[in-house]
This record gives sequence, C-alpha cells and structure tokens, in this order.
Amino acid sequence: MTFHLPWACVIIGCIFVSLGRASNTPDVYPPLWKESPGQFSDYKVEDGKYIINIWHYLERLGTYKILLNKTAKYFEKFAPENEQNILWGLPVHHGWQYRTGRLADPTQRTNCGHESGDYLCISVDSWWADLNYYLSAMPFLAAVDSGIMGISSDNITFLPPSKDQTNFCYNVSSCYSSFPETMKKWNKFYQSYSSSFEDLLKYLWAAHMSSLKVAHKKFGNRLKFYSKQEADFERSWALFVDYLAPPLFPTTLIRTAEFQKGLPTRMLVDGDKAPLVSDFTSFQNTVLLGLNFLHKVHKYTGKRQRNFYVFVNSALENKKLYNGKFGNYYVIQFSRYSLPFLIEGGNFIYNFYSLKQN
Repeated sequence: MTFHLPWACVIIGCIFVSLGRASNTPDVYPPLWKESPGQFSDYKVEDGKYIINIWHYLERLGTYKILLNKTAKYFEKFAPENEQNILWGLPVHHGWQYRTGRLADPTQRTNCGHESGDYLCISVDSWWADLNYYLSAMPFLAAVDSGIMGISSDNITFLPPSKDQTNFCYNVSSCYSSFPETMKKWNKFYQSYSSSFEDLLKYLWAAHMSSLKVAHKKFGNRLKFYSKQEADFERSWALFVDYLAPPLFPTTLIRTAEFQKGLPTRMLVDGDKAPLVSDFTSFQNTVLLGLNFLHKVHKYTGKRQRNFYVFVNSALENKKLYNGKFGNYYVIQFSRYSLPFLIEGGNFIYNFYSLKQN
C-alpha cells in the first residue's frame, strides 16, 4: 500500500477546512426534533418531581430542547433565532447517532433501538449512547442546579437503565456526589453567559471534555460488541473530539450540521474500508480515512501529537477567532499551525506502510 504525504495532508486538511464552512441547508435539526418535549410540563410528574426516561430518544432529545430554549436569551447577542447557541452541538450529534442506528443494541440480544423493534429505545449497551449520557444528563442537571431552568434541583429525576445502574447518576445530588469536578465545570459555563463568545467556548469545551473523560473510563468494554471497523471508528472519533477542543471548534447549529455531513451514514461493518466504501460520499470516505490516519499517527507518536495541539491552542489564544462568524480566518490560522504536524505525521505513516510492504 502506498500512502503519499500530499494525500495524507489532504485527508486531514479536508476535515479541518470543513469546520470553516457555512451552510444554507434547512435540514439541520435532529430527527423528530419537533416531536420531542419542549418544556418540563411535557414530562411525567410523580410526587412533585419530573420523571424523565433518558433511555428514550424523544425524552433525551427533549432535555436538549429545553436547555436550548432556556439558554437562548444568552446567545441572542451573537445571532438571531438561537443559531449561535454553542449547545446545539450536543443534540445535533445525538440526532446523527439516532439516524445512523448507533443508539441501538449492538449485541442484537434485544430489539432496543432497531427499526424492526422499539426504534425510540436507547440501549445501555451502546457505546455511543453511554458516552452521550454524560453529555446530556450532566449538562442538563448542572443547568437546573445553576438556576437558569427556573425549577428546584430536587424536582428532576432520570430513570435508570435496565442494567449497569451504578455507571450513571440520576439527579443533581447524585451527579455532584459522583462527579463533582465535571458538574462544577458545567455550572461554571452556565454562570458565564456575560462572557465573550470565545470564553464561552473555552468553558463549554472544558466541561465537555471533563464529561467524556469520565465516560471513557467506564465504557471501553462496550467496544467488543461492534465490528472491528466500527470499533476503530469509535476510537478514532473519540480521539478526534479530544483534538477539537484546543482550537475551540464552534458547536453552533449550522456548523455542527455541516461538519456531520462527513460522518458515516450507517454503522460500519466488515469489509468497509475507506476511501472505498461504495455507499459513502467522497467527503465521507475522506473524513473516515482521515480519522483512521489521525488515530494511527497518535498511536505511534503519542505525546508529540498532544504537544502540538497545546501549541496550537496557545497560538490561537492570541488571535481573534470570532468576528460575527467563524470564517476562513479561523481555518487559515489553524492550517498555518497544523502544517508541521501534517508533514511529521504524513512522513511517519508513509514510512510505516513502506516498511510493511518491504
């Protein structure tokens, strides 16, 4: 196999250039967005508490909708119609998980999440669903605790899954007891709405990565339920998200939806090999190949890779990243500092595959 350096640069560059695109596509909302709950009264009430089945797609999606509605006033200074609310990244990505079947039971032992069964069910065995739990329950409950939701911290309870109940928290007090530092980071984000857009991104990504750090420790054993291709993609995606944090990718509605056009439209199966997956677009094939490439570079270079991103973050802190929209300036600056990494990583992979052939 020949892996030319220019092609490697194009692969990674394609991913990051997509971050700077804008879209006029109307279909940017998660599936069934209109059907999901939009206020607390849409949920069941027992003993004065709202009971939310977080393992039902519509009910989990509803927590995001309420969160976006309650925080809209804080983002209206950046753009109309709540489009620049950086919490959009959470439900939009969750919608992609649902649309592509990644919330379904990967073991096939139940019909949870499958089209032929309970298609709105979210499986506790799903790696994607479990990681998303920490990016739905924690942001939502921290918002309740911060006071911006307008209800008492004692008035919300999430239902537990059918098994592995100790892996999750279900109300404000239990989440603070189990994951105090992560909850504090989310609370700090909600207390900082008078900050600049860039500072809000910093607080959001700090909380986001803290949630994922907790989740990754708990659910690595779920990867065994997937094909090798899907499991590799999950590892690559987790790494890539880790690398999105330092440059502060703006998780607004349009930009998140536009970027997700490059993600696989279904679960990966044996035989799927980018860039030759026949039912994927060229962009999706390129992104998938790029993610695999990034994972290989990280695997064999490790800390050097992370040091590069620390450098990028430090450099970008001195740049004005937000001027009403994240446009070409953001991409150009990132590309400028990423070139040494691309050359180093590309050379490594090129030499690696050359040695394998010989």
